[in-house]
Amino acid sequence: MDNTGKEKEAIQLMADADKKVKTSGSFLGGMFGGPHKVEEACEMYCRAANMFKMAKNWTAAGNAFCQAARIHMQLQNKHDSATSFIDAGNAYKKADPNEAIKCLSAAVDIYTDMGRFTIAAKHHITIAEIYESELVDIEKAIAHYEQAADYYKGEESNSSANKCLLKVGAYAAQLEQYAKAIEIYEQVGSSTMDNPLLKYSAKEYFFKASLCHFIVDELNAKLAVEKYEEMFPAFSDSRECKLLKKLLDAHEEQNSEAFTEAIKEFDSISRLDQWQTTMLLRIKKTIQGDEGDLK
Repeated sequence: MDNTGKEKEAIQLMADADKKVKTSGSFLGGMFGGPHKVEEACEMYCRAANMFKMAKNWTAAGNAFCQAARIHMQLQNKHDSATSFIDAGNAYKKADPNEAIKCLSAAVDIYTDMGRFTIAAKHHITIAEIYESELVDIEKAIAHYEQAADYYKGEESNSSANKCLLKVGAYAAQLEQYAKAIEIYEQVGSSTMDNPLLKYSAKEYFFKASLCHFIVDELNAKLAVEKYEEMFPAFSDSRECKLLKKLLDAHEEQNSEAFTEAIKEFDSISRLDQWQTTMLLRIKKTIQGDEGDLK
């Protein structure tokens, strides 16, 4: 479907809206319904933005939504301003990730100012995802996931906070920030082990914390496994705990074949994910004379 006509119409609407804004600021404009003209202009910017969206001109749509957001702010319509900044961010996401982040951050500032922390957290996650997938800046993604987790915790949304923290934990370990990762996995494990619906996941978090300990120091890992068994008796019977004990024995004997065999046996029943595989490879490389693969 050809939307060229829509784009032309949108460009005209933008020009008309710009005129309205200019005349509303003049002396005569101020006398003859200045604020009303500005509200009309705001509406026109939003209509233009939606036409640009139909024409898939995402940058122009983002720009039009931004204009609307700024005018809403001038008129003290904070909620509408934040909504327009979100619309702008969503449009820019398809064309210019950096601009998308600017708009979403502007919306977050408004929501936090209004005390709307849950919705601010949600948009921090969106920003984190842009840094993750579009801009590949993991440090910045971590910072936004942490901020989202803080806001969720403050609003007692603990399961949403934990989801964000688990993202931080996974990335921290990848960046070799093991102490940070361990702290997060232990914290989330402790908060889920007493919940009848979530306790099944606790063993996975204690397993991940143990792997991080193992990379740093074998003895640390042994002590950690004992601590987790004491804290959460169900962990002792888990396949993850049994695997850890086999790996610790193999590592102590510097037996890379036994180490690999234990992993293969586990993986044939419960598939290891990419993160777990990466951590296990890092541990295996500490066995003397090892080739550094899991084959």
